[in-house]
Amino acid sequence: MIPRIKSFTPIEGYQLIVTFDDGRTVRYDVADDIDAIPAFSGLRTEYGLFKNAQLDESRTCIYWSDQIDLPSDTIYEYGTACENDNISHVAEDISEYNS
Repeated sequence: MIPRIKSFTPIEGYQLIVTFDDGRTVRYDVADDIDAIPAFSGLRTEYGLFKNAQLDESRTCIYWSDQIDLPSDTIYEYGTACENDNISHVAEDISEYNS
């Protein structure tokens, strides 16, 4: 069964805190994907893109654009289990981005 996402929060350092319907909460490091997958580079170079992540209608994918998305089963399997401790939304600084 594909895990469904209940909620998520993008946080500093290109990470996501994701809570699933079964109550499991994980921290997923998107920076690793940015480094490994060329299509993900826009998350570093386009100001504000990372914090504008969205959840698809089926709640099985977080996406930023037509080319940049993460399926829930990947996040569930490779995320690091954590406590859901009121982590604030990402505070992006324009100096993080390449020109």
